[in-house]
Amino acid sequence: MKKIAILGSTGSIGTQTLEVVKANPGRFEVTALSAGHNIGLLEQQIRAFRPRIAAVWEEADARRLAEAVRDVPVEICWGMDGLNAVASEESSQVLVTAIVGMIGIVPTITAIRAGKDIALANKETLVTAGHIIMKLAAEKGVRILPIDSEHSAIFQSMNGEDRGAVSRILLTASGGPFRGKTFEELKKVRVEDALRHPNWNMGRKITIDSASMVNKGLEVIEAKWLFGVTLDQIQVVIQPQSIIHSMVEYADGAVIAQLGTPDMKLPIQYALTWPERLPLAGPRLDFAALASITFEAPKPETFLGLSYAMEAGRAGGSLPTVFNAANERAVALFLDKKIGFTDIYRIIRTCMDRHSLIADPTVEEILETEKEVYRWIDEMQH
Repeated sequence: MKKIAILGSTGSIGTQTLEVVKANPGRFEVTALSAGHNIGLLEQQIRAFRPRIAAVWEEADARRLAEAVRDVPVEICWGMDGLNAVASEESSQVLVTAIVGMIGIVPTITAIRAGKDIALANKETLVTAGHIIMKLAAEKGVRILPIDSEHSAIFQSMNGEDRGAVSRILLTASGGPFRGKTFEELKKVRVEDALRHPNWNMGRKITIDSASMVNKGLEVIEAKWLFGVTLDQIQVVIQPQSIIHSMVEYADGAVIAQLGTPDMKLPIQYALTWPERLPLAGPRLDFAALASITFEAPKPETFLGLSYAMEAGRAGGSLPTVFNAANERAVALFLDKKIGFTDIYRIIRTCMDRHSLIADPTVEEILETEKEVYRWIDEMQH
């Protein structure tokens, strides 16, 4: 029985991870859970899965939760200490990092130091601290198993192959709800429009990132670290049906792809069971009904999130942190209807231009850069 801990158990990836656990009785045991502020759902999860530890962000929420589950044998903790306790829970073997944002960096490092494998759904960890995370994982003999559908597809397409023979990674994107729109049209979109993703059911922040194609830019940087390739070896391809989840081209010209219906439970389950494959309920591809799979080139001159990410990824150092932090705060402002959609790009650009690059940042410098970017954005809004 594999013992797993989950950072971000009440979010989209976290809840689907627990659905995978529930669908496979006897295969998994949940030893630790964490959530932000959704105390009601976390209480339900504690009662259903009986973890040893549960963590929330605020002390007041921890007190409320402890009172609500006082009849259950679970330790309730809070803050970064709480996240680190979940990450290093003694009996767990795998940490699912389903938490959103750079808050995931420190507990991920804690888990790696404790010898836990990482089922990675928190892309910000590698985008901002890939140079630290991958080196530490190699030193500790820890596996980083991707949960993102695209990175899982690449991982599956490399199974049994010589990594040295990889020529290109073809990272697919759906194009989001605004595929085909001009930059002028993007200026007029509303929050409700941006949250209507055509294929995937994701959290609000990631759905906005998909609409702006910032998400794809983050995934390019993440793929560089995960698979040890250069940015020049990664090509983004629009695949509107979300059937091909990504592809790998090899030195001989062969292209291996992973296909499937758009269901996040597949990459989640594969990360938890690798190298095994377990049955998974759900619809299967009907190629006759599908009829065609189409491709397009992305438009980085319209969806500036992709071109800015490539620029940040090439510069390296602390610039991906600036890109990511500026986007996080800008998306929050957009969701609060305080700025327009294309203002996300404006804020990212302004922060990238203002930053003085740190070539090889420490974790402390990464987190300080994040705070600095937030201060700049707060100044812009006043």
